[in-house]
Amino acid sequence: MFLNADRVTQFSLALLIAYGALTVGTAQAADLLHVLGTVTAIDVKHIEVKTAKGPVVSVLLDKQVKFKNKKNSKSVDPPEVGDRVIIEATKDKQKVTATVVHYSPMRNPSITR
Repeated sequence: MFLNADRVTQFSLALLIAYGALTVGTAQAADLLHVLGTVTAIDVKHIEVKTAKGPVVSVLLDKQVKFKNKKNSKSVDPPEVGDRVIIEATKDKQKVTATVVHYSPMRNPSITR
């Protein structure tokens, strides 16, 4: 009988650890979000995006943010006003911070020869 109780304890402990891992994973996933729309303003510290539903959303930019130009994969330049963006961001308390800014330039790129 002692061995049976020991196995129940081990099984309970394993379930508790698995539950804890799932809870932490769910909490982190809830903090990730995407912002889609058109850039209305941008500077070194933030980007403002007009979404399809109408409101303008402000997203913080830090030094770790990556900019990915759809038309030029080698570019590390940020988008400009008028460009379409999909921003991968994290939400921490009251602030939304971009991690990756995917964008499609609306201007014609200069042709290099």
